[in-house]
Amino acid sequence: MSLINSYVQVYGQLPAFFKKIADGQAPDKFSRQYLKDLGFASSNFHAVIPLLKSLGFLSPDGTPTARYHEYRNTARSARVMGQALKEAYSDLFTIKARPIESDRELIEGKFRSAFNATPITSKLMASTFYALLGLADLTDSTDLESKRKETEEQLKVTIPPTPEKRPEKATSGPSLHYNIQIHLPATKDVEVYNAIFKSLKGHLLE
Repeated sequence: MSLINSYVQVYGQLPAFFKKIADGQAPDKFSRQYLKDLGFASSNFHAVIPLLKSLGFLSPDGTPTARYHEYRNTARSARVMGQALKEAYSDLFTIKARPIESDRELIEGKFRSAFNATPITSKLMASTFYALLGLADLTDSTDLESKRKETEEQLKVTIPPTPEKRPEKATSGPSLHYNIQIHLPATKDVEVYNAIFKSLKGHLLE
């Protein structure tokens, strides 16, 4: 379990500060001079550096970490911040998985008891946490997969199976069949038969 006690008095300007981090290049070392270069010259911003270290954005010597660089990918910034908060403030997320503004008194009380902090200090700690929470996406990969499946189910369209197409039967017009019977005369004269068949040929086949 974990709960950091880093906080800043200028918590209202944390969104602008982290936007500068995302938009700018990472320095070799994050120093007070670099804070000035970003446009945060007031000494009130000095506490941002230990806050970044507590969140895993800077190593102990002030070198930007992989998390710092990953945060600069604006498509993932909120997810990166969400993971950082879950690690740095894990004690708070055991109390409320999705802290909201109405939980502020509960959050302040946790800081007060954990660090024996004064009401003013615990209020600053809670305000810092809530400012960072506004930059975070707490959705984890399991939640995303569940939402994806739910969306697919909602969008699923049941398509009736295509009926099997039966082969069409060949159709043709009516056909006529002729049955012709020929009664030949009883004769031994072959020429009579030749004359009959020749006549049939002329009338039926030609």
